[in-house]
Amino acid sequence: MPDMAGRFGRLAWLWLSVLVVVLDQATKWYFENTLELYQQIVVIPNYFSWTLAYNTGAAFSFLADSSGWQRWLFALIAIVVSVALMVWLKRLGRADTWLAIALALVLGGAIGNLYDRIVLGHVIDFIAVHWHYEYRFPAFNLADSAITVGAIMLALDMFKGKKTGEAAHG
Repeated sequence: MPDMAGRFGRLAWLWLSVLVVVLDQATKWYFENTLELYQQIVVIPNYFSWTLAYNTGAAFSFLADSSGWQRWLFALIAIVVSVALMVWLKRLGRADTWLAIALALVLGGAIGNLYDRIVLGHVIDFIAVHWHYEYRFPAFNLADSAITVGAIMLALDMFKGKKTGEAAHG
């Protein structure tokens, strides 16, 4: 039987991307069918709530108030980034597991939000983090969380020491 990791590189990690997309879409479906728009269910008073919101822009609702062209711009960007991530993932070596996980998380999150943007015209958000309701972080979803965790892992990967394989000089 041929070595799947050797044949497909680190594309075997695409199962993680698929898992992110499935969980993201399932939770979005649940909250969209459970809550009314902007309805809030307090989970931890003063800190955390479920709140259904639609975002037609990018992160932090950037360009959300534009006339609609941003939908296709952000979709195009997500497609280009997704292709680049898949190429990068395929080219990784066996020892690059951390990087493969990071890329798979970002890819899954990008595809989850891309689906919303293309099919629905907006991204469904439902997680609301706030401080005593005075200071609110913009609502987000599992895809955003996967992108954030993956990006943090990518940043940490840049700073971790690489083994050179050189023998210690005595």
